[in-house]
Amino acid sequence: MACYYLLVLLILTVSGASVEAHGKLSSKYYSSTCPEVLAIVEARVRAAIKKEARMGASLLRLHFHDCFVNGCDGSILLDDNANFIGEKTAAPNNKSVRGFDVVDDIKSKVEKACPGVVSCADILAIAARDSTVMLGGPSWKVKLGRRDSTTASRAAANNSIPAPTFNISRLLSSFAAQGLSLKDLVALSGSHTIGLARCTSFRTHIYNDSNIDASFAKSLQRKCPKTGKDNVHQPLDFQTPTSFDNLYFHNLLKMKGLLRSDQELFNGSSADCLVKRYAADTFAFFQAFAKSMIKMGNIKPLTGRSGEIRTNCRKVNRKILAWKM
Repeated sequence: MACYYLLVLLILTVSGASVEAHGKLSSKYYSSTCPEVLAIVEARVRAAIKKEARMGASLLRLHFHDCFVNGCDGSILLDDNANFIGEKTAAPNNKSVRGFDVVDDIKSKVEKACPGVVSCADILAIAARDSTVMLGGPSWKVKLGRRDSTTASRAAANNSIPAPTFNISRLLSSFAAQGLSLKDLVALSGSHTIGLARCTSFRTHIYNDSNIDASFAKSLQRKCPKTGKDNVHQPLDFQTPTSFDNLYFHNLLKMKGLLRSDQELFNGSSADCLVKRYAADTFAFFQAFAKSMIKMGNIKPLTGRSGEIRTNCRKVNRKILAWKM
């Protein structure tokens, strides 16, 4: 009960706001305009993960990094152009986010089935769900109907995406800015049960922090020196990096979180009780994760006449001017 009251207090005093709804999304949005879309995305995601299991984590991360920057609008997929510098080269994304070719593949198949109907933002949302399921995680009904942005912002990406060096206070503030609670923070962080992280992301934690198992830190220091080898990768969950399970939380209980931001979830704060709960109950974690993914997917979606439906996820549609004779 103590955990529950602390959670409620923190939500009321820190996050305050709920997710801002800019339009109604629906799991049946494409039921008449593109009924094939779910099957197409599932098939292409399955093929990509069969080729490289890590791709599941990469596609899930793309959706997260998209939603935290001005909402779930597909802006992370845009290449730089003459009008803006996009998000791909922002610090949290540069040499880190991947899976763009898979998204291109999905989009091309969807465009052949139903041209100009399905947004890139929605493809990211569906692919994130399918990736989670295919690696053993929970499923949920993805709400759809987002439209794509026509611009992107590297500055916004630098400022909005939580860094692996954040402490619990900064993590809570970052999530609260998106209308997400402490429970959402812990549940969504559980996505680190799959995937890899670069040496640059965990170097500070393994050399400077005390809240880490000493032998675990030493084993990582042999692979990630204080300088150099920046692109060496290590699994976020060293036990089952390609299986979506709850062992990530077991690792935190043993002080074996790879990132500082991971271990901060079990470091004497109100998040501790949630970590213990999800470590003890896989179903509780899966249920919370699915609920938080739906909530995150509703961050400031573009709907109605806002934005556009990109035909190529990497660039905005070409504007054709009609001249009257």
